[in-house]
Amino acid sequence: MSNKSVVLSHISERRSVKADMLIEPAPDDAQLTALLQTCMSAPDHGAIRPWRFKVIRGDDRHKLSDLFETALRKRDPAVDDQTVATIRSKPLRSPLIVAVGVDVMENHPKVPVEEQLVAAACATQNLLLAAPAAGWGAILLTGWPAFDETVRAGLGFQPKDKLVGFVYLGTPSEAPRPMARPDVSAFIENWPGA
Repeated sequence: MSNKSVVLSHISERRSVKADMLIEPAPDDAQLTALLQTCMSAPDHGAIRPWRFKVIRGDDRHKLSDLFETALRKRDPAVDDQTVATIRSKPLRSPLIVAVGVDVMENHPKVPVEEQLVAAACATQNLLLAAPAAGWGAILLTGWPAFDETVRAGLGFQPKDKLVGFVYLGTPSEAPRPMARPDVSAFIENWPGA
């Protein structure tokens, strides 16, 4: 199989691994750096590299649980204990989380905020492709915490900034199940012009 065929096959067969199926070991610092280096080749109009990666592992996952609870209680002061327990458990599902954010460059003369977000999303996809190629499991998760001002601020982002989401990483506890993908033909049409 040619290198091009291998790459196409790898992309076509990419699977998310549920966060609670990701166990130790997770990528160590050097391995994670190698994975994140692939993000540097993402499409990036203006070469402004707007993506930022906040690495959360070990006991720092409990601090993320605290942050999620704080944000939840701000949203709903009357929240019930079960909902709090559920949100607190989310960061503990895998051994490593990378919060992917956008350090928004406001009023850029050529690159609007939307393009900066697209660039960071492309960088995130590179990470999601690199992880299984290196033998790791990964999944991108969002939910309300990814769009919450308290969470963003707690992660060290400014009010102008955005979050793409949280990439959970680790060793898959079992092989991801094969997934049927729809035929792309249903999503293609030739545009006849205006």
